[in-house]
Formats: sequence, C-alpha cells, structure tokens
Amino acid sequence: MSLEIKGKISQVLAVASGVSKAGKEWKKQEFVIETDDQFPRQVCFTLFNDKISLLEGLNSGEDVNVSFSVESREFNGRWYHNINAWRIDRLAPETPQDLPPEFTPDDIPPAPTDQDDLPF
Repeated sequence: MSLEIKGKISQVLAVASGVSKAGKEWKKQEFVIETDDQFPRQVCFTLFNDKISLLEGLNSGEDVNVSFSVESREFNGRWYHNINAWRIDRLAPETPQDLPPEFTPDDIPPAPTDQDDLPF
C-alpha cells in the first residue's frame, strides 16, 4: 500500500540507533508534519537506515509531499503500527496570481483641447 500526504514539517526528531537481535546495526529518524486541512492533523513518519538522508536539507516550516506506506505487526497480543516514509518532495512555495500593473498618472489620457468635438 502506498499513500501520499502534503503538509508542513513541524518537527524533526533525533536519530536513534541500536543493534538487532541478529547483530545488525540500525538507525531510524522520525519527523512530524502538520496537514493544512480544515482540521489540521499531525502525522509522525519514520525513516530507517539509508532513508534518513531524505531529510537532509529540509527544515521545520517547509512544505513537503510525503510518500509512505503503513504496516502493522503483532507482539504479545498487541498491535503496533509504523508509518514509513520512502520519499519526500519539497513543494515549491505558492506564488500569487499575476496582478494587473499599478495605476500611474501616465495612464490618464490627455484632456481634449478642442471643445467642438462633442459627439451630439
């Protein structure tokens, strides 16, 4: 399952690391985005190992589009969920629509000099 969500990075958490039971080293980093929906939601994503580099150059307050997958696993009768980000795209800041040029005194046409040019 692959999903996408847009939002603003609100928090980047510290990198955590450890060693698995199999003796392999692992690293993970989490970050939180806030959606700009009518009722904003905060969503915490996890990046594992080499995917941590996706956050390089991104700062809190930046608008991003995150592609992610959701997985669940059972442990001792309880279910745990991960939201794993696998792609982060920086969104370009929105630019205002083209506005008409400002009005200047040069835009006023000259006054007619001949008073006999009435249309009626």
